[in-house]
Amino acid sequence: MKWTSKNKKILLFFIIVIIIIAGVLDIKYEGLFYQLLPTSMQTFLSSLF
Repeated sequence: MKWTSKNKKILLFFIIVIIIIAGVLDIKYEGLFYQLLPTSMQTFLSSLF
């Protein structure tokens, strides 16, 4: 418990980085979140990745 109370900012940073990486991989491999987006957003994101 003491470790998490001291390093909350570091832990939060790693969680945010993992969420961002998961989102990028979802878009790249056309996962569930990607499929829920409208077609216009899908074509825009496909051109980026």
